[in-house]
Amino acid sequence: MEKQLQDTLFPLTSHPTTREVAGLVKTGGVDALTEAQRRADEARYQEITCRSALNRVEGMPFRWTLNPYRGCTHACHYCFARRYHTQFELGAGDEFSSIILVKTNLIAVLRRELDRPAWTRELVAVGTATDPYQPIEGHYRLTRASLEALALASTPVGLVTKGPMVVRDIDMLQELSRRAAATVYISVPSIDEDAWRRLEPGTAHPLQRLRAVRALADAGIRAGVLMAPIVPGITSDRERLAATVRAIADHGARFVGANVLHLEGGTRTHFLEFLSREYPELMDSYGDLYPGLTKYAPDGFRSEVRSIVRELQKEAGLSSREEDRSEEPVQPPSMAAQGGFEWERR
Repeated sequence: MEKQLQDTLFPLTSHPTTREVAGLVKTGGVDALTEAQRRADEARYQEITCRSALNRVEGMPFRWTLNPYRGCTHACHYCFARRYHTQFELGAGDEFSSIILVKTNLIAVLRRELDRPAWTRELVAVGTATDPYQPIEGHYRLTRASLEALALASTPVGLVTKGPMVVRDIDMLQELSRRAAATVYISVPSIDEDAWRRLEPGTAHPLQRLRAVRALADAGIRAGVLMAPIVPGITSDRERLAATVRAIADHGARFVGANVLHLEGGTRTHFLEFLSREYPELMDSYGDLYPGLTKYAPDGFRSEVRSIVRELQKEAGLSSREEDRSEEPVQPPSMAAQGGFEWERR
């Protein structure tokens, strides 16, 4: 274990940067990534060197993000982060879930950045690009080491994930809560079995994720659920929404947020290809709902979905944000990136 940690913090070999990865792929395709290791899940993992750990962002309710990995084996077909893979000359389709970049020197870089006198302990949003608790985290443990560094630096964290592995780090999240603040946003768009299998093929069962919410809440960690995105025609009907909201309430979530699917860039192309294979009967409706290069469903449709969710939340005993602002959290990272949301809490 000590050797693994040492190798992670101070790797002896020099790995390519993301810019160098993009150059290799552009000239030779993914086969040019000769150092990428194939593991049991059939994905290939390319270890890389990062020049920064904390990334400055604009136009969000937070200014700093942290992503130990790029690409994600959860392979959610609607994921807004798919389009970011094109920055590395990698495809937003299958390559998003099969070529994973691992920032092996992340912790050493992060510690240097947190030690700077100029660091003012602003909130860091973890998992804004890809899931910090996708299965490979069990091997590299970069997310856990990041939380430890952030706790030592008394830096508040907002973390979003679909990975029940987050319960492994309850002790670190408790320490973060004592030293600064920590909020965990578990993504559970729907508990519908068929929708889960088709839309999120690499993720844990929705109820397993909700059990993680219960474990976090019982440990005194501020944890809630993001029903994001609600997918028109697949998870947007009242019956499925009601079942999901009831399950969220039953598992002790402190808050719940919801928003409707939006389509942009490479994500749009991939999702519509998926839709044509899995739900061809919905293609015409999506053409009406998202015509041309439209990113968002019409205001009327989104308002109708929000109204249904609010009503269901009240029925489940979830009160609105307006009724209690005593512990207003930051905007959930993934929903902020999706462009608009409503969240409510007990």
